[in-house]
Amino acid sequence: MPALDAKKLIENIPTQPGIYRMLGGKDEVLYVGKARNLRKRVQSYFRASGLSPRVISLMQHVASVETTVTHTETEALLLENNLIKSLHPRYNILLRDDKSYPYIYVSEKQEFPRIGFHRGAKREPGRYFGPYASAFAVRETLNLLQKIFRVRQCQDGFFRNRSRPCLQHQIKRCSAPCVGLIDSAGYREDVQQAVMFMEGRSQNVITDSIKRMDRASEKQDYETAAQYRDRIALLKRIQERQYISGEGGDVDVLAIAAAPEAVCIVATFIRGGQNLGSKSFFPRLGAESSSAEILSAFLAQYYISVDGAGGRAVPTRIYLSEAVPDRVLLERVFSQQAGKKVALSVAGRGASRRWVQMAQINAAESLRRELSGRIDMRRRLESLRDALLLEAVPERIECFDISHTMGELTVASCVVFDADGPVKSDYRRFNIEGIEPGDDYGAMAQALTRRYRRVKEGEGRLPDLLLIDGGKGQLSAGEAVMQELQVVGVKLVAVAKGRERKPGKEQLFLSGSRRPTILPATSAGLHLIQQIRDEAHRFAIAGHRLRRGKARTASSLERIPGIGGKRRQTLLKNFGGLRELARAGVDDLARVPGISPELARKIYDTFHGDE
Repeated sequence: MPALDAKKLIENIPTQPGIYRMLGGKDEVLYVGKARNLRKRVQSYFRASGLSPRVISLMQHVASVETTVTHTETEALLLENNLIKSLHPRYNILLRDDKSYPYIYVSEKQEFPRIGFHRGAKREPGRYFGPYASAFAVRETLNLLQKIFRVRQCQDGFFRNRSRPCLQHQIKRCSAPCVGLIDSAGYREDVQQAVMFMEGRSQNVITDSIKRMDRASEKQDYETAAQYRDRIALLKRIQERQYISGEGGDVDVLAIAAAPEAVCIVATFIRGGQNLGSKSFFPRLGAESSSAEILSAFLAQYYISVDGAGGRAVPTRIYLSEAVPDRVLLERVFSQQAGKKVALSVAGRGASRRWVQMAQINAAESLRRELSGRIDMRRRLESLRDALLLEAVPERIECFDISHTMGELTVASCVVFDADGPVKSDYRRFNIEGIEPGDDYGAMAQALTRRYRRVKEGEGRLPDLLLIDGGKGQLSAGEAVMQELQVVGVKLVAVAKGRERKPGKEQLFLSGSRRPTILPATSAGLHLIQQIRDEAHRFAIAGHRLRRGKARTASSLERIPGIGGKRRQTLLKNFGGLRELARAGVDDLARVPGISPELARKIYDTFHGDE
């Protein structure tokens, strides 16, 4: 690669704000950055000293630099963020977990509103509380809301077609508005109290509940008074357990812990003064060297939406463990996106300082566990190399497994591991068709063919080691596929359970070897094989159950003339599932849009026969 003429390059770079892209020898984008003054920023990469090791490594691969001028520095930040998320440059900090967060949703346009779990775009009218750090945290809160306020969480289709109270009412988790056991006004009061509780106004809920308890007692409605008494007691116990105090409102707290080979950023979500939980991130390291630069790059990717859509909710305050270089610019962009003033600051005293200290402790502990896991993974890989007499430590391992029920609805799974553990974004499932029922060899051959034909066509990459759950037959099927596709350089190993079918007694059949290899039960390499095989088994079973469930749901309705995919989905949505649909009467079915009385009769007869 010819040397870069730095002087000529810098002379041709404008001094306006914008973004710059550093390209490699094959025109691949290695790094994207922003600058208030493009020329000064690019010039800083050509200093004789003071560059970090990562920046030195970057510049050794740079063949050219392209720039794009923007009107403002704010526009440059937005463009930089969009390019990083779309191009995934090798030397940029990259936020790996870009999934949506779970929320609690409260419907508003209904006589009896529903409270439920929500993830994804906020299209439905209503209120959304969160984000929560995990689905578990949402379900735990929903369970608590049911226990205290007895507000319904069922789907609308299920709710509309009830003729008697469900199990949730029997266990005192719902007031049964579906069958009129509570009027609209009383139910809405319970919903309002649940909303106040999620807003952090639990003391207001307690005060209101005391007044209602007293009114019920005066009317000698002692059963209702006892319900409010229990609600008050439970709310007070929750208040005693709540650690957060002294400052309300919506706040995010971010703290960073860094090591030369990895970095951890912990985000803690405070809503209405209540701690909704924390989430740890391990972004891919880039050319940024200091923890402040890494935190700044993380903030932009975490909060800024791509092309003006899909950004996370930005609270009014974001407390940081240390100051970031682009604080003023980030505040300006976040405020524009949120439609309100957003402040970034290093926590000073009181509750905010406690929050940051807690996040720092969690970040350091998460980083320690992450590095410990990487060391253990490296030790297992080295043990595997020695046990299987491999030429080098495998950088990528793939494992295949087959799952079916009596030979029907066969699903093959492929899981991928590298030096950091599971690579779940590369997991794949294959619905197997066109084989004899129960033909595991044929199923394995089909899955391997479909997988590695795509790899040969340029989709993905080959593994160094290929594990197959099975014995000599599965290994032979795999070898035949690899030979037909002319795949070389991949070591095949079949993992059989052994005669006793106990963990630690596995037999490993290696391609090119006649006798099985049996590793000691204490072997770190065997433990890694077991972990990968079990993950492939889990992924295959989950896929098979999903396919089987869809088949069972679809098969009953697909046999009915006049029921296509659209009507099937409409029916299932209206009744909340196949079980409730099967219980519905002809009149109930005929009320569904698109279902005539004649078609309703056919549907009813399908489920009830000659009754």
